[in-house]
Amino acid sequence: MKASRLAAAAAVAGSAVLVLSGPAFAHVSVSPEGTAAKGGYATVDFKVPNERDNASTTKLEVAFPTDHPLASVMPEPVPGWTAQVTKAKLAKPLTVHGRQISEAVSKVTWTASGKGIEPGYFQKFPLSVGPLPEDADELVFKAIQTYSNKEVVRWIEVQQDGQEEPENPAPVLQLSAASDDHHGGAKGASDDSDESADSDDDSKTAHTGAEASGTDSDDGTDTTARVLGVAGIVVGAAGVAYGVFAGRRRSDA
Repeated sequence: MKASRLAAAAAVAGSAVLVLSGPAFAHVSVSPEGTAAKGGYATVDFKVPNERDNASTTKLEVAFPTDHPLASVMPEPVPGWTAQVTKAKLAKPLTVHGRQISEAVSKVTWTASGKGIEPGYFQKFPLSVGPLPEDADELVFKAIQTYSNKEVVRWIEVQQDGQEEPENPAPVLQLSAASDDHHGGAKGASDDSDESADSDDDSKTAHTGAEASGTDSDDGTDTTARVLGVAGIVVGAAGVAYGVFAGRRRSDA
């Protein structure tokens, strides 16, 4: 009886979790493929689910932050979609790899050349972006989703600290700590690799010597293991037999 009540309660709790968390999965969101380190470059995916049962998503517009402009933005080809990158002049030029950049990407627009994102499906739109800012923990992108029935959903509301999630939150990219070389790798990797190779050689030499000295003892070790194994089986069988016998005595009593 208790087990059935617990199962029913668990089912109700699980349903409640799904109901409460369902809307969150329908948001347009952005996440990195791997990490998005400050000062480096990253590949990020804008995930767009279709929230409607009677219309397809045919267009996505993503506005880039103006307080932390990105000089390099390159879309990955997505079958059935065309991508357009829009740039704008910067009020203050950026210095990237020793040269000044006077404009940055302000918006990327994807337009369906076919059916778009049909009901019950989602689509990812990858971008290579960088360099990411070193003085920010996150980047906020405002997105506009257009459906085939001309309906427009604006994912532009910024989450405020201490408040509930807005109905149409803007996608937010979380940035991780800066890597040493700003390209996802750490300095000194080749040195560590050399030391590792030397260690591997020493380890191989030691292992070879251990194999030579341990050859004579292998037979004895195997024999001992077999004896112990048989003894363990016998003891286990005796324990099972005793348990069955004791159970029968209790039943007879």
